[in-house]
Amino acid sequence: MKKIFLVAIFSVWSFSALAQMSVKRIEVQGLQRVEKETVLSYLDIRENSEVSQKELNYALKNLYATGLFSDISFREAAQGTLIIKVVENPIINKRVFEGNDKIDDKMLESEVRLKAGSIYNKAQVQNDVQRILEVYKRSGRYAAVVDPKIIERSENRVDLIYEINEGPKATISKINFVGNKRYSSSDLRDELMSKESAWYRFFSSADTYDADKTNYDKELLRRFYLKRGYADFKVVSAVGEMTPDKKSFILTFVLDEGKRYKVSEIQILSSLKSVDVKGLYKEVELEKGDWYNANLVENSVYNITTELGRKGYAFVDVNPVLQKNTAKGELKIVFQVREGEHIFVNKINITGNQRTYDDVIRREFRIDEGDAFNVAKIKASRRNIENLDYFSKVDIQTVPVGSAGKADINVNVEEKSTGSFNVGVGYSTVNGAMVRAGISESNFQGKGQYLGVDASVSQRYNSYELNFTEPYLFNRRLSGGFDLFRTEQDYQDESSYDTDTNGLRLRLGWKYTDNLSQSMRYTIRQDEIKNIGSGASQYIRDEEGKYTGSSVGQTLAYDKRDSAINPTEGYYLSFGNDISGLGGNEKFYKFDSKAYHYYTFWDKYTIKSFLNAGYIEPFSGENVRLANRYYLGGYNMRGFQTAGIGARDKYTEDALGGNWMLYTGSELVFPIGLDEVGIKAKTFVDVGMLGKPSNMSEQLVDYSSNPRVSTGFGFQWMSPMGQIDIDFGFALKKEKYDKTEVFRLNFGTRL
Repeated sequence: MKKIFLVAIFSVWSFSALAQMSVKRIEVQGLQRVEKETVLSYLDIRENSEVSQKELNYALKNLYATGLFSDISFREAAQGTLIIKVVENPIINKRVFEGNDKIDDKMLESEVRLKAGSIYNKAQVQNDVQRILEVYKRSGRYAAVVDPKIIERSENRVDLIYEINEGPKATISKINFVGNKRYSSSDLRDELMSKESAWYRFFSSADTYDADKTNYDKELLRRFYLKRGYADFKVVSAVGEMTPDKKSFILTFVLDEGKRYKVSEIQILSSLKSVDVKGLYKEVELEKGDWYNANLVENSVYNITTELGRKGYAFVDVNPVLQKNTAKGELKIVFQVREGEHIFVNKINITGNQRTYDDVIRREFRIDEGDAFNVAKIKASRRNIENLDYFSKVDIQTVPVGSAGKADINVNVEEKSTGSFNVGVGYSTVNGAMVRAGISESNFQGKGQYLGVDASVSQRYNSYELNFTEPYLFNRRLSGGFDLFRTEQDYQDESSYDTDTNGLRLRLGWKYTDNLSQSMRYTIRQDEIKNIGSGASQYIRDEEGKYTGSSVGQTLAYDKRDSAINPTEGYYLSFGNDISGLGGNEKFYKFDSKAYHYYTFWDKYTIKSFLNAGYIEPFSGENVRLANRYYLGGYNMRGFQTAGIGARDKYTEDALGGNWMLYTGSELVFPIGLDEVGIKAKTFVDVGMLGKPSNMSEQLVDYSSNPRVSTGFGFQWMSPMGQIDIDFGFALKKEKYDKTEVFRLNFGTRL
């Protein structure tokens, strides 16, 4: 543009002596590929006409704007001839990227405009340079340099070469929070999509700085606080500051937490006279005295809207209004029901998904094309898509279309890596030195399927698994899948034998509501009892060999926890039963139930109360074999050794398990100032009871169903390998033949 401006000034000066020019004829010189008619079409000047200086200047600018020419000059010749001399821009013969190892040519080609056969244009080259740099910024390489060069060829052609120095990847070296008084910086970092750079994230892009990702982090922080009662929460600012060496970013979030509110009253008001609001209160998922929770408010809006839809009210708008009493820390929620606009969904358009099939996204919508437009259902749909965890960004916009009463829903997503690879080494007091490795893909082939392979090898326990899950079997809200597994367990210390187990499990699951689900399973497995010690119990020697079990079972679960990963509020209930005997030589029926309750006070102290119970009974006087019995001690009864409680051979002291089990207790988890590294402390009380296996002689077996009690303290660390528990347990009530222990180091997350 600067050149155009200077040439235009020169043109005005050249013709300054004339108020206007009488153009009799136009001559164009220097043309090679461009036709004269093309030049004349941009001039807007005709032969045999009077032309002013302004018109000449305008014509010059138009010609430069075409991008066809690198140089243009106007000159007046004798007898009213206007001579236009041009130098055509060359044609790009070949366009090449050099130095790009981290980003392939295909990605860069999709971004740049100039291609082989295009007309070379310096301005467009610079635009393409900026596009290439933007691609590198999105991948975290902010120090990338792009130097465009040309090699002249014959016939006014050039080779265009982009020489690229990719530079180092700019990761996030530190994430800071300012203004967070209620929650630690460690707690808040766990909620973000952006992560600090760490050695174990070499397969992840979570530690790469991205401005769009930071904006989404702001939304994640908002949701975190709003579902915990902080209705006034704001992210004042979120700034990513590059370090002087351009190798990393320091991300700083400035927060205003505001007041925490409890619900003082819930009211439903309707401007639709025919709506009976009394029947709608059961659809509200909050109660008086609860902490305010924006998620539950949104769920309640959806529930009310759906219930009114069932009653024939297709066009309703349910708007939650918060009436706050800041002094008391209370708020009243008023759900205002009114008639909505009569708009129908025209089309649902999905863009941005390069790998994920449209159907995977479309099936998460709670509204279909042709349905009455409903804001609550669209919000619920967005939440469903986000919960898939396939996308770093989910943007849903509604756009009115030409015909009245219709709107399109435009969904734009940005995919993220859904595969993971983990490997680690460690030590457990139960299984000794161990190595773990696994690979998984939660969006296999872009169809939303889960595929995982996992192996764990230790001194006393080896496990190998292959898992596959199809979340929408037969295009219905049914999940189906299978598990192939093999385990090798050393029970020499507890019971003087080893076991090998090989099996296949087929699964089918479905949801009645967002919280209530049920699953069915069929399992076929072969257990082998081997390497029995010479001094082992006769009851164990009698079971040496291979046994096949074929069972069918189900589990009904109700989950009201605020998080399945790190719960702090809510409860979980489940009941399951299995029947074995559909073939094979193991015949029994089995019942299991679990109950967990979580309560957090002072924002940081979480009490978990739990109750686990199980019962197994053989058919027609058969024995329940060792592999199917219940055992208490170790991870499920701290202060006692693995299988340290229950029936035990009087002479060999081998653990024999039990036919029923009850395990209950409470655990308090609290911060100790090490939140930055994910370490918290805990104290606990465990109570357990174990029933005696059937068909065992009291003269040969020590047994008591009296409750055992232990207490203790410990630490939990959310490490790169998962949760690691360090427990110090002390048996308060035990039998003389029970086996106790004080210290236990355990890998693996428990409910």
